[in-house]
Amino acid sequence: MLHCRAKQRASTVAGSRVTMAGKSAATPSTYSPSPAPKTKRPIFQDVDWVRPDGRGFHQCRPAFLKTGAVNAASGSAYAEFGNTKVIVSVFGPRESKKAMAYSGTGRLNCNVSYTTFAMPIRGQGSDHKGYSSMLHKALEGAIIVESFPKTTVDVFALVLESGGSDLPVVISCASLALADAGIMMYDLVASVSVSCLGKNLVIDPILEEESYQDGSLLITCMPSRNEVTQLTVNGEWSTPRVHEAMQICLEACSKLAKIIRSCLKETASAPKD
Repeated sequence: MLHCRAKQRASTVAGSRVTMAGKSAATPSTYSPSPAPKTKRPIFQDVDWVRPDGRGFHQCRPAFLKTGAVNAASGSAYAEFGNTKVIVSVFGPRESKKAMAYSGTGRLNCNVSYTTFAMPIRGQGSDHKGYSSMLHKALEGAIIVESFPKTTVDVFALVLESGGSDLPVVISCASLALADAGIMMYDLVASVSVSCLGKNLVIDPILEEESYQDGSLLITCMPSRNEVTQLTVNGEWSTPRVHEAMQICLEACSKLAKIIRSCLKETASAPKD
């Protein structure tokens, strides 16, 4: 009898072990709750929607500009447009590190990078090759490269905080930094972008507006010469719509150039230590 009861208990324990093993195999490896998918309604679907920061559709963010942000650079500038904060340093003209044949024109190098804390999601800072190329195209038409033959001018832009319309702010800030460095230019460069949200054209969009845009248009120009150095269009646009967006941007660029010029005048008139 004792022997049979021992066998029954052993079989019961073994069975319970098998059952527990089966349960543990089906148990998920994490106890974190599964996040429910968030569906966010586009901000422009309402009939009388307003922009998140309360601006009008054709109203730009307040612009703060300052030169001399980096002492070690030949010229530098800091720009703050709403939550978008950028610093640009210019070095040169200096002898090119790469061996090159004599040329009557100088060389322009541009680099745009983001800090690791610039984006809402931390740890995404890196060089932005696309923006670097677009910055180069926006500036090369305004710089008198014949004024520094066989030398190089390096432009380094660092986005400290991304709040939307990053590239236009970088380009405008770089123009101010080049002027602060004494680089000869045909004219100051100003850049503004427009987003298409539903039936509305929104100037100087913030991050939230850019995430819902149907298309975007960016203009870089030399307002005093009435010349466009860069035009970038994304999305589907009709011809009348493009013309309307261009006029909005050109008018804003003209006003922004006055702010940049005013900043340079203040720097020139300020007493030097």
